[in-house]
Amino acid sequence: MPVIPGAEPFSHEGGRTGALLCHGFTGSPASLRPWAEYLATQGLSVSLPRLPGHGTSWQELARTRWEDWYGEIDRAFEELRGRTDQIFAMGLSMGACLALRLAELRGDQLSGLVLVNPSVALDDRRLLVSPVLKFVLPSVPGIGSDIKREGVTELAYDRVPVRAAASLLPLWRLTASRLGEISQPVLVYRSTVDHVVGPPSMQVLTAGLPASQLTVHELANSYHVATLDNDAPEIFRGSLEFVRAYSHAGKE
Repeated sequence: MPVIPGAEPFSHEGGRTGALLCHGFTGSPASLRPWAEYLATQGLSVSLPRLPGHGTSWQELARTRWEDWYGEIDRAFEELRGRTDQIFAMGLSMGACLALRLAELRGDQLSGLVLVNPSVALDDRRLLVSPVLKFVLPSVPGIGSDIKREGVTELAYDRVPVRAAASLLPLWRLTASRLGEISQPVLVYRSTVDHVVGPPSMQVLTAGLPASQLTVHELANSYHVATLDNDAPEIFRGSLEFVRAYSHAGKE
């Protein structure tokens, strides 16, 4: 199926430090493209894959599950690992959950995580009935473009396929149950007003990761898609400082 213009993946060959970026559910690489391009200009090797079912149509997304999305992140990780000495995983919303899952499975092959409004817990109680609802209701209204900045929209679907959304439940449960296996430093950017991801996700993170490992910065002037919002420059600069602080080169 043709990819929507602007939703293409992004890759950049830079130095020996890599950044793997993971976009969110029903979104596309366009949600993180400015972030990826910024890191590329700073000399990092960057990979921003397009997750299966995203950037085409919500009907195609309905035919995919979380295992498909994670599989693409893992494939991109392997490709990036072949041309770098170390990798930092970064993600928005569900993409942040995939980055956490990658850290649980890849261990010290990852050097750190930068998460923006991570989604790792149930916020919408309607999802509890999604495993049954998916048989009678194909889709519900979309969740994209939760952005405070005037005139900015996200390249995301206007419908959420219930069948794909139902697969978020096991992803959240599995990731949350193994947070204790993550050893890398974790930097989180959290919008004080977020109409997509609520408090339960941060509660899960703070319960699962020690305070010494987790750093949280609040964003007062952005909504959920903060990577396209008013506080995006703060995220970009802060993630680069984080990479430099925890990179092998920064320790020499």
